[in-house]
Amino acid sequence: MINLYSYWRSSAAYRVRIALNWKGLPYNTIPVHLVKEGGQQHQSSYKELNPQELVPTIQLDGMTLGQSMAILEYLEEHYPERPLLPADNAERAAIRAFALAIACDIHPLNNLRVLQYLTQQLGVSDQQKQQWYSHWVVNGFSALEAQLTNTAGTFCFGDEFSLADIVLIPQAYNANRFNLSLSDFPNIDRIYEHCQSIPAVKNAAPEMQPDAE
Repeated sequence: MINLYSYWRSSAAYRVRIALNWKGLPYNTIPVHLVKEGGQQHQSSYKELNPQELVPTIQLDGMTLGQSMAILEYLEEHYPERPLLPADNAERAAIRAFALAIACDIHPLNNLRVLQYLTQQLGVSDQQKQQWYSHWVVNGFSALEAQLTNTAGTFCFGDEFSLADIVLIPQAYNANRFNLSLSDFPNIDRIYEHCQSIPAVKNAAPEMQPDAE
């Protein structure tokens, strides 16, 4: 059995849940609450699994692996059924670049530990935190929206569900949660809404998780 250490609202864990569902891989969810008890990810038992004290962590095939993008690549390479990357190398690179623009350039600036540092250590107000969040999401989404004008079909790249969609979905979900309208990003909004009809996506949604509050 695959064990996935996850937090229901974690964007990175959300990505992995979608991929596991898409590939039909059953898994056991082990909740790690990122807020309760000072953050369960900081407890010594979890730190032994993941020294970065982040989620997700996955245990499969006799190994333990962190970092959602590495997990997604591993799943794609070792479980090729229902692929998330096309055969063409140039298209694969373009999809990876799109996904990494979110995972490396947008998400790290607005994930929980960064927002907590802004408010708890730097004394930033909730309004200023929202401005910070909105600035970086709008900045990143503007570039992605422009790219989608050239690449999008039903999904981010044509009419095949891919790694790009998997990484976009949690970021668009969070934008809605933080009351950032997607109306200025019609391609992103359309793709996100379309993906909600896919069972693998629907069942990976934060509200569907056993630790959802």
